[in-house]
Amino acid sequence: MNATPRYSKTEPEVTGIARWRFVTVAIVLCLLALTVTGRLAWLHTIEQPFLFTEGEKRTVRVKTESARRGMITDRYGQPLAVSTRVVDVGIHPARVAPSALSELAQVLGRPEAELIRTVAQARLKKRAFIYLERQLQPDIADKVAALKIEGLQLTNGYRRYYPAGEVAAHLVGLVNIDHQGQEGIELSYDQYLQGDAGKRTVVQDRYGNIVKQVAVSSMAKAGKDIALTIDLRLQYLTYRELKAAVDQHSAASGSAVLLDAKTGEVLAMASQPSYNPNNRALLKAENMRNRAIADVIEPGSTIKPFTVAAALDSGRYTPGTVINTAPGYLRVKHKTIRDHRNYGKLDVTGVITKSSNVGVTRLSADLGAETMWQFLTKAGIGQPSGLGFPGETVGQLPYPEQLDALRLATVSYGYGMAVSPLQLAQAYTSFTQGGCRSPVSVVMDAYSPDDCQSVMKPGVAQQMLGILETVTSNKGTGRRARVEGYRVGGKTGTAHKVGRYGYEDARYTAVFAGVAPLTDPEVVLVVVVDDPKGREYYGGEVAAPIFSRIASQALRLRQVIPDDLTELELGQQVAKGL
Repeated sequence: MNATPRYSKTEPEVTGIARWRFVTVAIVLCLLALTVTGRLAWLHTIEQPFLFTEGEKRTVRVKTESARRGMITDRYGQPLAVSTRVVDVGIHPARVAPSALSELAQVLGRPEAELIRTVAQARLKKRAFIYLERQLQPDIADKVAALKIEGLQLTNGYRRYYPAGEVAAHLVGLVNIDHQGQEGIELSYDQYLQGDAGKRTVVQDRYGNIVKQVAVSSMAKAGKDIALTIDLRLQYLTYRELKAAVDQHSAASGSAVLLDAKTGEVLAMASQPSYNPNNRALLKAENMRNRAIADVIEPGSTIKPFTVAAALDSGRYTPGTVINTAPGYLRVKHKTIRDHRNYGKLDVTGVITKSSNVGVTRLSADLGAETMWQFLTKAGIGQPSGLGFPGETVGQLPYPEQLDALRLATVSYGYGMAVSPLQLAQAYTSFTQGGCRSPVSVVMDAYSPDDCQSVMKPGVAQQMLGILETVTSNKGTGRRARVEGYRVGGKTGTAHKVGRYGYEDARYTAVFAGVAPLTDPEVVLVVVVDDPKGREYYGGEVAAPIFSRIASQALRLRQVIPDDLTELELGQQVAKGL
């Protein structure tokens, strides 16, 4: 029997080059392992822990907390501008799942397709963050937060609300979407109204919800409140009467300024057309113009009282001094200056009563350019009012060297110069403050008696009040400005508007500036109606009735005691049919 052969298993021989490769790979792997291990040890020991830092980047945030903007109120604390809490809804497009947009659109009340398109476009533009809704009401924001959508960001903020709406829009102004003042008081006192934002460190989850508060760097500090000098009741009635008159006469625009006769404080200031700061969908830039301070007009005959006052203040004239205005016109250089008719001989008082252009021309010629310029300048014509309001104009008054005989004549009856309604009202306070003029103010506690600048002698100011009363008498041009139960004085003005080729014959600016009551002046009111259309266009026909209605209600609201009981009793008898 033959024996079965045995096979022995032999190991393959490792060649030299194969061994080299094995050793090389082993060494590389060991080096990589050592490098990774060393780097991890470095990050977790010597440097700030890497994983901790990266985790903080995704969970710890420094939040800015908006500060409430200061409130604006009238002199009695009635709110004119307040800030209410709202929420801004933003989104990180790259982190939001498209499937979550459908429910979000439903809560926000937006079309789903439009929201999806907005987010898709933001992704294409590689925008890290966009706002979906600004100034959302808190109750809706709570519903958005309840969706717990990753990439959604809710930020608390404030929205500005104006309770008086368009009634006080030009005076109060408005803010933009970021709560920065853009017009009116909101702009001129922006830094004062703005608060200081707060900062706090918080931990958030992946949905943006705050898990806990880590630290507070600074607390939000609310802005300071401002109390204005205006009386909201007077503001409403001034706005209402002005708007009705502008509509009635189909005028291009209008403005009215009501001042405290003793302090120069602004009690009401209205312009037409106006705008609603709470609804900016139909906002027009031209309607935002505060015409009471930004527009200039040629004041016309409302300047004549200052020409007469300058004559009385010179000491060369008295209210009874006779001025010959015959034959009803006067030739100055190449221009003929005319009255409505030949008034013959008028005393100085009658020059104002009849509104004689010839009379004031003769007075100004006798006084001279330097005297007239100095007097008008002291009255505030062509000078800043002191209000410090954005967009305020200083008007225009020619210098003495520019006032030749003709230009001096035209300035004496209110042409060839420019004033704002506010400037004109401030100038008239020099008659009610004993011959001095205070800076006008719109913020409470800004008035100081020491700031009153002398314009004329106190006796002249008192004489002028009596002269202004004759304008509202049966013989004057401002009869329709009278207020039952009160002695009222003022001056009408009707100025031709300047067009492309000079003064236009059929376009006018109707003005009335007045004081009430004369026994102890309480208010000064200037009314301007620009380009009234129709048969009535004179200041005594258009502006004077507005003055009467506003002044009548203002005096009663301020509980001013009537100073003309004879007129009041006569009115009561007429009402009873006696």
